[in-house]
Amino acid sequence: MGKVTLQDVAVHAGVSMKTVSNVVRGYRHVSAPMRDRVQAAIDELGYRPNVSGRTLATGRSNMLAFAFPDLRRPYFAELAHVFSRVCAERGYQLLLEETGDSAEGERSAVRGREAGVVDGVVIHPQILSPEAIDAIRGDTAVVFLGEDVRPESSDQVAIDNAGAAAEAVAHLAALGCRRIGFFGHETGPESRTSSFRLDGYRAGLAAAGLTTEFLVPREVGDAVGAEAAFGRALDEGLDVDGLLCRDDLAAVGVLRAMRLRGLEAPRDIAVVGWDAIDLGSSLAPSLTSVAPDTVALAETALDLLAERMDGVARPGRYVTVGHRLRVGESAPYPDGSVG
Repeated sequence: MGKVTLQDVAVHAGVSMKTVSNVVRGYRHVSAPMRDRVQAAIDELGYRPNVSGRTLATGRSNMLAFAFPDLRRPYFAELAHVFSRVCAERGYQLLLEETGDSAEGERSAVRGREAGVVDGVVIHPQILSPEAIDAIRGDTAVVFLGEDVRPESSDQVAIDNAGAAAEAVAHLAALGCRRIGFFGHETGPESRTSSFRLDGYRAGLAAAGLTTEFLVPREVGDAVGAEAAFGRALDEGLDVDGLLCRDDLAAVGVLRAMRLRGLEAPRDIAVVGWDAIDLGSSLAPSLTSVAPDTVALAETALDLLAERMDGVARPGRYVTVGHRLRVGESAPYPDGSVG
């Protein structure tokens, strides 16, 4: 057989060309049996979409951009992997764009630096104000991730940071922890992420009948900086028996600082991280961590982006996706189990 066409796949699968097109484009409302049937025909015939022809016919490249601060941070590396996989399932190619925690990097991403190449942008901003973003975005379809305030006309996807933090504190309290601290927020102005997590931490303390806060910031947002900051706090007399960390890199630094001082988790301090990066499961002890539903985050962001690319005009939407507490050895269940 020569070059396989969309019509060839439709005939082979016994469906309409529209159905094949919907499967190729990743349209979510195709039933699973129908999707499997069409995908089997695609695999058997070796069909590959004609990207250049589709671009000419539709004015779209079927390429999206995912812009994030720093690929060295494990959470963003894992999130980029999830976005890449979900995009591939929907027939999109994904351009990964590292903004470097800079205004210029975010500005370039939102402007659509690859104008004419990408159809839309999902961005996790940390620097630009909503007014600045709204002023430079032009006609670019954009969906925001995270907690930073976004323009009212834009869509945003996040997790319930305050609620998740309160749940983590409740878990520590159920282990019998009565001196529960929060570690890893910024020494300078707090990010909105830290602010929400601190709000949840305080709500969790109140729900557990605890009144004393133990707050330990850090200057550098990596594991080495976390080890140094938490080690100093321990050396200066910090006395906690439970700890919620702003992120897993902070928790990794905490566990090392404890080990160097002869302390163990959870015997001396039960430790909960945040982001549930893969590395956490390989630590000794394995890390208990708040796990955002990254698949739901990616799928929801792409659903909203697809609507915007199709020209849907409506007020901006703020969508919250789920999370769970992945329980490891650093803060197990009260009966000592994990999982």
